[in-house]
Amino acid sequence: MKLYYKPGACSLASHIALEEAGLPYQTEAVDLKTKVTASGQDYWQINPKGYVPALRLDSGELLTEGPAILQYVADQAPAAALAPAAGTVARYQLQAWLTFIGTELHRSCTAFFHPQAGDDWKAIARATLERRLSYVDGELQGRAYLTGDGFTVADAYLFTVLSWMKPIGMDLSGWPRIVAFQARVAARPAVQAALKAEGLA
Repeated sequence: MKLYYKPGACSLASHIALEEAGLPYQTEAVDLKTKVTASGQDYWQINPKGYVPALRLDSGELLTEGPAILQYVADQAPAAALAPAAGTVARYQLQAWLTFIGTELHRSCTAFFHPQAGDDWKAIARATLERRLSYVDGELQGRAYLTGDGFTVADAYLFTVLSWMKPIGMDLSGWPRIVAFQARVAARPAVQAALKAEGLA
C-alpha cells in the first residue's frame, strides 16, 4: 500500500494507523499547493479530489477520505484492535466518533487555514471548537482513550486534529483531560514513528 500525505495534515491519522497496525506500506508526500507528489507526479491524476489522504491499495484501487482509510487499515490488522468488529454497536460508536471529529472539529479548523477567512468566520469557528472540545474533555473522564482503555483509529484522528490547536491559537490548558490524552497518544511508539517520518518530531 502507498499513503499519499502532507506532513501534519489530516493524513497523519492514517499514517499513525498504518504504524499501529504493523502493515507494510510506503508513503509519498504531496505538495497541496502545486498538486505535485514528491516523485513529480500530477496528484490530480492520482486523486481527482486533490487533497490528502489517499491510499493506493495492493489491488491498485485508490481509497480516499480519512475515516474510510482508517477503518480499512484497522480491518486489515484485527489483532491490533484498532477498531471493534464490523456490525457491532461498538463499531458504530467508533464511526460516531470519526464523524464527530471530522464534521465538528476538523471542519471547524478550516477557517484558520483558509486564506480568505475573515475574523467573523474565525470567531464562529473558535466558539464551536470551544464547545466541542468541552464535550470531548467530558467524555474522556475515566477513560484513557475515546472508547475506553484501548487505542483506536478514532484516537489517531483526534490526536491529529488536536495538533493543530496550538498553531491556530487555541490554548488547551482549560481542558486537562485533553492535554493528558495528547501526551498519552504522543508517547506511543507508533505515533512517534509516524511523527518522525513526517519530520514533526
